[in-house]
Amino acid sequence: MAETASPEAPRHVADLPAPASLADFARLAQAVLPAEVWDFVDGGSGAETTLAANRRALDRVAVLPRVLRGVHTPSTGAWLLGATQALPVAVAPMAYQRLLDPDGELALAAASGAAGVPYMASTLSSEPIERIAAAGGAVWFQIYWLRDRGLVADLLDRAHAAGCTALAVTVDVPILGRRLRDVRNAFAIPPHVVAANLPTGRDNLAHAATPGVSAVAAHTGAVFAPALSWTDLDWIRARTALPLVVKGVLDPRDAALAADAGADAVIVSNHGGRQLDGAPASAVVLPEVVEAVGDRCEVLLDSGIRSGTDVLRALALGAHGVLVGRPMLWALAAGGRAGAESALSLLAGEFRDALTLAGCADPAAARELRTVRAD
Repeated sequence: MAETASPEAPRHVADLPAPASLADFARLAQAVLPAEVWDFVDGGSGAETTLAANRRALDRVAVLPRVLRGVHTPSTGAWLLGATQALPVAVAPMAYQRLLDPDGELALAAASGAAGVPYMASTLSSEPIERIAAAGGAVWFQIYWLRDRGLVADLLDRAHAAGCTALAVTVDVPILGRRLRDVRNAFAIPPHVVAANLPTGRDNLAHAATPGVSAVAAHTGAVFAPALSWTDLDWIRARTALPLVVKGVLDPRDAALAADAGADAVIVSNHGGRQLDGAPASAVVLPEVVEAVGDRCEVLLDSGIRSGTDVLRALALGAHGVLVGRPMLWALAAGGRAGAESALSLLAGEFRDALTLAGCADPAAARELRTVRAD
């Protein structure tokens, strides 16, 4: 097991080399992270079949490039949730980022702001939403449905007051998926990393290491409400004028219901393969979701994005944009804010190249591309 660094000591790779791909950041991150933290970030639920399926599904999407289109330097800008972003990309909500870097969410939010892409802050951030919103550019707030509805209301109010520009409700976590790596490691969050948006003491279970138990699962089981319903979504919709996003949709019928309920976007996601093992890859069901909602709301793809080519694939399948998750944690672990900025710059360059090679002047043109299944 790798040696655990002290709470304040950076665990970055000295003299960070220039990675040629986002996968290079994974190798750097694994080299510096404690083994149990790497497993917490890298692992999925159950036998990790859905985790593996996400990558397989994207690799099987072959994009038919157009030629003689006169494209020299494409524009990468895209309209997402009421604003123009530098890329059709947002950074996914991910918990406890101070596990990876002393500045955690503040570093990643600042890097996202510098890159001109939205940063989605998690309810389980290890920095409070007020500090995150002050650190970068556009910040979207992701909320879990908690047993204490008053706390949900308070979080919504804090997100509004902090200047968040969108709200995302995660709907695929009635309970935490059984993540076997965390169970085998008896993984617990170290005391210096807290769920900073929750009242002091609400996360004590997350710090209690017990053999054969994931402390993170024990904590979420105590504070998350498993019976989230469409009525609860209506309650949230009525409390905010901000764009409302429903994250964690796979069935096109649920996507249509979300659009009916006033969602401004749905995120097609299997939680990075960390919830129901055996659920389909997000990319597989994406076209059906796009068809089900029509032009009533935007559709974003989450789970498995690893390159600019993957962004192009998602757009060609009908998405308006994507969320990128684990690669940003790898980059944060490897190089802090500078590592995250490097990863986003690399992703932007890859996407620009992909647009050029596909004959697309901008992301809107990429949504007109055809795809075939490459076996």
